[in-house]
Amino acid sequence: MSKENELFDVDALMDEKFGKEGTPERNKFREEAYNFCVGKMISNVRKQEKITQVELANRIGSSKSYISQIENGRVEPSASLFFKIMNALGMRIDICKQMVSIE
Repeated sequence: MSKENELFDVDALMDEKFGKEGTPERNKFREEAYNFCVGKMISNVRKQEKITQVELANRIGSSKSYISQIENGRVEPSASLFFKIMNALGMRIDICKQMVSIE
């Protein structure tokens, strides 16, 4: 098997780089990864809609620098601010509960 076709254990890699599941290091990584993903999603949609950071900030009553911090994953917006951002970008959020049946 060639080097590029080798399989590896992602959990073991995560444990090695960021600590075991449930450790403060792993939790910190998970939070940073979440903030990064949320920021990129907001940035991508904002750019798709051709809205500047200043315009988005004005729509939600915030500042351009705060929008920049969110988009760069440095801060996590509160739930209410996240909903304001989604609304200002014309996005819809659906919250649903998935029912699991056991047969």
